[in-house]
Amino acid sequence: MSSRSSAASSLTQWLLIAGLIILADQFTKILVIGSFQLGDVRPVTGFFDLVRAHNYGAAFSFLHGASGWQRWFFLGLGLVAAGFIVWMLRRHGHQKLFAWALTLILGGALGNVIDRAIHGYVVDFIQVHAGGRYFPAFNVADSAITVGAMLLILDELRRVRRG
Repeated sequence: MSSRSSAASSLTQWLLIAGLIILADQFTKILVIGSFQLGDVRPVTGFFDLVRAHNYGAAFSFLHGASGWQRWFFLGLGLVAAGFIVWMLRRHGHQKLFAWALTLILGGALGNVIDRAIHGYVVDFIQVHAGGRYFPAFNVADSAITVGAMLLILDELRRVRRG
């Protein structure tokens, strides 16, 4: 197998995994939209609730209250980031930990881009809390992005340690 066809099959593998993340994200959001009204809260445990929240901003509701331009800004930013990540996966898909990190971030970013394109906001539904303090609601896409970012840090720490 040539290195070009090997790189293409590697890229295909990573894109399929990103596609599965997008499907899981969108499926869970469809379930929430179908079962919850905006603002509904259903306790699951003493520290975890299912909710329905709409985030018009970015992480931690950054720019949530802006006048609407942020929808298109974050949608465009997500698409540009996705293009860059695909380019990186094409070049570095053989670096497993790095590629896993990029793939998780890609799937999560596109899951939230789809929300912005369809709804104008991102649907969040996971609420974690303790001692009366609440972490901002999030979703499967946000979780994938977070785990991907942690893997990027781990990959870089391993690279520094080796070098």
